[in-house]
Amino acid sequence: MSERILVCGSLAFDTITVFEGHFKDHILPDSVKSLSVSFLVPNMRKEYGGCAGNISYNLNLLGAQAVPVGTIGVDAQDYLQYMRNLGIDTSMIQMRPDTFSAQCHITTDLDGNQIAAFHPGAMQYSSENDLSGQEAAWAIVAPDSKEGMFANAERLHKQGTPFIFDLGQAMPLFDGDDLQRMITLASILTANDYEAEVIEQRTKRSIQEIAGELQAVIITRGSEGATLYTDGQETAIAPIVIKDVADPTGCGDAHRAGLLYGLAKGWSLYDSCCLGNVMGGIKITSQGPQNHQPSSAEISALLKQNYDLDVKF
Repeated sequence: MSERILVCGSLAFDTITVFEGHFKDHILPDSVKSLSVSFLVPNMRKEYGGCAGNISYNLNLLGAQAVPVGTIGVDAQDYLQYMRNLGIDTSMIQMRPDTFSAQCHITTDLDGNQIAAFHPGAMQYSSENDLSGQEAAWAIVAPDSKEGMFANAERLHKQGTPFIFDLGQAMPLFDGDDLQRMITLASILTANDYEAEVIEQRTKRSIQEIAGELQAVIITRGSEGATLYTDGQETAIAPIVIKDVADPTGCGDAHRAGLLYGLAKGWSLYDSCCLGNVMGGIKITSQGPQNHQPSSAEISALLKQNYDLDVKF
């Protein structure tokens, strides 16, 4: 059986700035209707990012066969070469010579809250990148253009490839009917706790009810760990202990990579979620979504220390 993992989603450049204060002190509830706020951000970085890129990077750290599926613009030759240098299979990345790559501008405050603006660029054409016939153990449909996410979901479902639907930053694009349509195609739904509330509101169904239609629903809860809903049961996955929190950007993608690795290896859902927590915890101690470089031994040690799982990578 193939252990390839198809990672469908955005490939983007992230411009990350840090506001050395707290958004809540400047965004006043009584002034939201006429909001005009400016933040001084003395620190700025430009990083390789996008959900497909970030997830693939973390899968590569684990030694998995990640195959990112997405579209880039004429400005991303260096990103493409960077992935090839890491040994990531770039055969399913399509370059558009007529546009720029997707760009995300993120400002983070000292509480770890984020304000982001996103330009889709080449991502708008992701539906034209046809993955049909690509064998894989698992796949993920991560945030991308709405048309691309549906196209990839339909193709994966048709060819019998199990996949995770990760709503993430695509949340504004999906109404209740859209979400229900994706749920009927997917095997697993992942979301953070805020996104889970939105999903419940828009579908008018509880997470427990939605989980009854799927192999599982997994809700990440930041410093509180994660919750696994499967087989009518709700299981808390404890967080790992983090001493130095540096940057939350890309933590969700790192978690999805750990989850996918476990699933592709035939692990239990619980053990796969534990590895997801470990990868998210490792990522948050590093600036940027693709700068952490843990050794295999370090990942194994954290799994053993936090969840008593004895795994060698």
